[in-house]
Amino acid sequence: MSSFLRDKQIQHLYWRTGFGISPSELKRARTFSKEEIVDHLFSESSGITNLSLDFGILQKDPRNLSREERKELRKLRNQKMLDLNLLWLRQLAESKQVLREKMTLFFHNHFAVRLKTPRAALHLNNVIRKNALESFGDMLLEVSKSPAMLLFLNNRQNRKNNPNENFAREVMELFTLGRDNGYTEKDIKEAARAFTGWNFNKQGTFVFRQKHHDFGSKTILGKTGNFKGEDVIKILLEQKQTAKYVTKKIYKFLVNEHINPTRLEKLSSIFYETNYNIEALLRGILESDWFYDHENIGAKIKSPIELIVGLSKPFNIHYKNPKVLLYLQRKLNQVLFFPPNVAGWKGGKSWIDNSTLMLRLKLASVALNNGVIEINDTADSEMTTMMKEKYYNKMRSQMQKRVKATPHWEPFLDAIEQKSRQQLIDYVLQPNLSKGAQEVISTIDERNTKNFIIELMSLPEYQLC
Repeated sequence: MSSFLRDKQIQHLYWRTGFGISPSELKRARTFSKEEIVDHLFSESSGITNLSLDFGILQKDPRNLSREERKELRKLRNQKMLDLNLLWLRQLAESKQVLREKMTLFFHNHFAVRLKTPRAALHLNNVIRKNALESFGDMLLEVSKSPAMLLFLNNRQNRKNNPNENFAREVMELFTLGRDNGYTEKDIKEAARAFTGWNFNKQGTFVFRQKHHDFGSKTILGKTGNFKGEDVIKILLEQKQTAKYVTKKIYKFLVNEHINPTRLEKLSSIFYETNYNIEALLRGILESDWFYDHENIGAKIKSPIELIVGLSKPFNIHYKNPKVLLYLQRKLNQVLFFPPNVAGWKGGKSWIDNSTLMLRLKLASVALNNGVIEINDTADSEMTTMMKEKYYNKMRSQMQKRVKATPHWEPFLDAIEQKSRQQLIDYVLQPNLSKGAQEVISTIDERNTKNFIIELMSLPEYQLC
């Protein structure tokens, strides 16, 4: 039997599978059942819009360049990485394929790669996007063979008689089984031998260099044979622990940091028995009744990217200088294409600290009211008030970052059906208001709708989805 969702539940679904829902989208969604809304999300994301950049300017062999020319080439390469960042950020905010982009963001962190090689980074991003709603097994194999992964985890240096264990270790520890889950150091060493010879050519195409491969017998997770890298991937996917590990990460990303063991076991079985079909796993979550329980709504801290995109999307914000978006990502500790390490961003409570909280709370007024962000970059928390004042006076011009943003309020305000205090609160905020927040907004005149919305988005509750 079809079931219809309350507004708060619909918003919950759209925040978890995307970056929020506009008033007009919410009005349409009310007329559909839960199953129909979920079908619509998958239907809209059935297509694939790859990112594309022109790298012709970078197609030079550094060996043929002077020192100054190599320096200039590095600058151009760095600029292309920034261009790639802003290109994807724009696609996250504008794409109709929101579920595919949201899962691309998830797997961008699962297969965390940090490189200053824009062509390889873009290729990996498109590989993930292509597979983000399809087969995890296909994605794992294609990602493993990508130039970005082969570069980042040193598999180009992985050769017989001198194996490099980096990729073999991370494919077990971070991409499939999870740390200390059923493998040994011997398994890692044997798997590293299987991945010898994996490389790519100047065109960025995967190649298997037979003369670098160890064709000897190997024993991995209890199986023995003359295994190659593809065989290791297959063996890892045969382990139900892989399904459980990946399912657990997706559960935390989409549902709640606190895992329900019974649900995890059931979802892991769906994932494993459908041969790692990502859509089947997601439907198991999104079509359930428990996904929409009160305990899961407003229970997740927005990542910086979710915060930035979720703020930009409904107002179609135009930034006069898009580089300010890079500044915000750096200050909020999540720069696309630059995870902190191979384990990726921790997420959850790690997003909030003394240096990020004030910026998060000011972001709405800055982006929607052309405000000014003042950031104290000093790491010395022991500074006296006088020292801080002196520091501010001296560095004021450097600390002020004026966000020249143009939000489009009219379409947003026109789409809001009712502008009463409680209806605006219910639309803007996912969790229930704390007593302190209730006291704060009780003094604000909701008749100034624009100002009231900005004040709501400046509350700690807006940091949750």
